[in-house]
Amino acid sequence: MHPSEVLFQGRQQPVYLPVCDHYAGSEKLMLKSLVLQQELGPVFDITLDCEDGAGAGNEEAHARLVAALISGTENHHGRVGVRVHDVGSEFFEQDVALICKTAAKHLAYLVIPKIEDAAELVQAITIVNRHAKKGGRSNLPIHVLIETHGALAAVHSIAAIPQVECLSFGIMDFVSAHYGAIPSSAMRTPGQFTHPLVTRAKLEISAACHAHGKVPSHNVTTEIKDTAVVANDATRACAEYGYTRMWSIHPDQIKPILKSLSPRNSEINEAAQILTGAQQAQWAPIIHNGRLHDRASYRYYWTLLQRAKSSGLPLPETASALL
Repeated sequence: MHPSEVLFQGRQQPVYLPVCDHYAGSEKLMLKSLVLQQELGPVFDITLDCEDGAGAGNEEAHARLVAALISGTENHHGRVGVRVHDVGSEFFEQDVALICKTAAKHLAYLVIPKIEDAAELVQAITIVNRHAKKGGRSNLPIHVLIETHGALAAVHSIAAIPQVECLSFGIMDFVSAHYGAIPSSAMRTPGQFTHPLVTRAKLEISAACHAHGKVPSHNVTTEIKDTAVVANDATRACAEYGYTRMWSIHPDQIKPILKSLSPRNSEINEAAQILTGAQQAQWAPIIHNGRLHDRASYRYYWTLLQRAKSSGLPLPETASALL
């Protein structure tokens, strides 16, 4: 039996995604991002942005541009998604229709912002599925931005929807929704990791994702020039809040996020050794370096290898055989 069958009997297997989600809105930045992805490989995702990227009055042309780029030769790895306008916008269904008509088969995922509750999301997904089907695609992965009071209150119901694979925290809209009750300093470090209402939101999102096998994606770092700040934010998001993915809004943020959120070589090698021993023992408990391991820890190490694979990291031959 494959390790996934042994270790996740009767359980939903978790989703694995590249650890960095890079947003680009203008044509110039979208093209630059695609070139960088060609150079580095599919170790990070690109989200082409219709919500904030389209200028007023240019929404249709922007959606057509996004569709052309996703379905074009610039998309080498198939790891490009799109953020559309929110469900309440007159441009939501227009974005979905135009993009799915041309690029449904090539989309990695579709991001829906400003959802208020699970019922609204289900309605939005129904619209997406209708247009995706016309474009020859079924079950298009959905990512959801959690940035409203309603979405946070319903976060477990949202994470439980099968087609959803990732929840992202929209910290700026979330803080703004408190109308000054949360200071602007809570949108950045150190406030974003200390203000109780913000940390509560981060924890709720992360917990909901892990309860349903989905990927929690941490909010942006607005500091662009100092990459040490980006690396620190990513490290804290992972170590303290359980986030396994993070937004990037500038190309210089991509590598610090990759380094901070990807498993270390020592962890990968240890995981490969433990799982190889477990497989040889037919998944019975083993002793490795003086410590007992059983199926609970096997799931942990197998998940770690999956994350390493999603990040494009080199794996030992023994690990490749397991995956």
